[in-house]
Amino acid sequence: MSTSPDRTAASIALRAERITKRYGARVALDAVSLDVAVGECVALVGATGSGKTTLLRCFNEMVVPDEGRIFVSGTPARALDPIALRRRMGYVPQDGGLLPHWRVRRNVALIPALQHTADVDVLADSALDLVGLAPGTFGDRWPHELSGGERQRVAIARALASSPEFVLLDEPFGALDAITRAELQITFRELRTRLRFTTLLVTHDLHEAAALADRIAVLHGGHIEQIAAPDTLVRAPGTEYVQRLLAQMRVATESRSS
Repeated sequence: MSTSPDRTAASIALRAERITKRYGARVALDAVSLDVAVGECVALVGATGSGKTTLLRCFNEMVVPDEGRIFVSGTPARALDPIALRRRMGYVPQDGGLLPHWRVRRNVALIPALQHTADVDVLADSALDLVGLAPGTFGDRWPHELSGGERQRVAIARALASSPEFVLLDEPFGALDAITRAELQITFRELRTRLRFTTLLVTHDLHEAAALADRIAVLHGGHIEQIAAPDTLVRAPGTEYVQRLLAQMRVATESRSS
């Protein structure tokens, strides 16, 4: 099964080419291939243990594949310095990953500071503004003084502070209540429209994937079962597993009745 439409090499921002990763006897990824176009958002969806987070972390070399190759803007990732590569990519883990002993502004300024960029506080304040947090109100607060939604907004601001070409998000809204989650999804869509960064998003929620992504890749047992635009996935599930997943999450029924 093809996992990507035909595209020119110049239009591919991120590419996984037959990636295999094992953890002891368990195969987390089995010859997985995936292309993400410049400016595109691809959501990786699947049950726990399907390989979606492992695949995401291959792109910033937090996970090194046993076989296969990762390309970033056409360059093999293994040819790049891993630290420099990670600083090129915004990264938002599920828990936000804020440093608890740093105030909000310093957390957001982390990557610009590591890159020795001038005016790091100005960049941090601009990023806070982007995610709807007034720097004068939130910049000097500690992470423990924030709500869960505010902490995730700060984590997204930190990911965007250095104006990265790529943003990787690993279940960024999964631990939030429904109202806060919906608010952050709206913010994220607005940021993508405004900034046009390339995005890889891990989520267990097909509804969220359909709302945020241009294409959805469904993973199961270390394989990509299907990758398609949300409407296509709902209209024509490519495998029995995808059909079952849609039914379990009531995506097909709701989409057809809306």
